[in-house]
Amino acid sequence: MNSHSMPHALPLLELDVLKTVVAIAETGNFSSAAEAVLRTPSAVSMQVKKLEDILGRPIFVRDSRSVSLTPDGEVVLQHARRVIALNQDIVSQFITPEVAGVVRLGAPDDVAEQMLPSMLRRFAQSHPCVTVDVVVDYSGRLIERVRNRTLDVTIFTCGARAVERENGEVLKSEPLVWAGAKGGIAHEKRPVPISVWEEGCIWRETSIGALMEAGIEHRIAFQSSHISGQKAAILADLVVAPIPISSLDERMVRLDGKGGLPDLPMHSLAMITADNLSNPAKAAADHLRACFAKPEAARLAARPMERAG
Repeated sequence: MNSHSMPHALPLLELDVLKTVVAIAETGNFSSAAEAVLRTPSAVSMQVKKLEDILGRPIFVRDSRSVSLTPDGEVVLQHARRVIALNQDIVSQFITPEVAGVVRLGAPDDVAEQMLPSMLRRFAQSHPCVTVDVVVDYSGRLIERVRNRTLDVTIFTCGARAVERENGEVLKSEPLVWAGAKGGIAHEKRPVPISVWEEGCIWRETSIGALMEAGIEHRIAFQSSHISGQKAAILADLVVAPIPISSLDERMVRLDGKGGLPDLPMHSLAMITADNLSNPAKAAADHLRACFAKPEAARLAARPMERAG
């Protein structure tokens, strides 16, 4: 067989380029992806351009504020994750990881919805032989589970006094704010309809205490232990609700001081661990500390949001 009859060899995609594609998809911009893969933004751009040249079609749509995947990019992302996972499986067959085992982790609902998935995805990449079992519950029960040794580590929502009482470690602090639907009128009603969760919830205690101190008549019109349920009630203009500022989105407005609603204090996300942690649990706790210490976590907490006029 001569060289003219040889089948055309398809190009091979580099693993580092596929890791960059995943990082861009997960962070939503080139700068944060560059930090994640330890490259410069210009190097990341060159990787993407080279990949798009090889494939002959764009995989990202860029605008001034964000980056999103094209339909072809979605296909590339799906295969990239498979290739990276397969690479980890191959290597782990021959190189025994220093850390292996199971970690029992607790988190409140808003953390589980907004922050935890990306943090656990990165932990799985760096610790492929550690399994993390997650329990989502309200903070009081999560703390009790750590005391009972049915959880190794938990994140919980608290005020300053609770951090000291539980001997916790603060991971992040941010304002608790009143949220309402953009253009909504729920905050004008009397009694003010509010959405909170059951006794023991720090958001409930803080918000109702502030309303009572301000002499504002209120009623509990909606109860949900899930941040998604709270948001649904807010967006339907059924209620106003106390939520962390980082949980606000563009469909909501911050109502502090509007309609007499009182300002709410800062609240914290803290972490406690059980005694005599296993090495996998220590690694998970260290990973959470590192994730919350990263600049993007601070930017998320301090994100400016619109106030009602």
